[in-house]
Amino acid sequence: MSAKFEIYKDKSGEFRFRLKAGNGEIIASSEGYSSKQACENGINSVKNNAGSAEIVDQT
Repeated sequence: MSAKFEIYKDKSGEFRFRLKAGNGEIIASSEGYSSKQACENGINSVKNNAGSAEIVDQT
């Protein structure tokens, strides 16, 4: 099984997404969005930016 994004509604009715690894473990979760389209835009932003994102170690 490969990684996947899941879109769902939270208890307050906002749309959220979570990224699950192939083993089903949640590896990222989003803020709440007022519309499904905005949530999908958030997923696309992660897809487009994550690969080139800088790692900043603040330890």
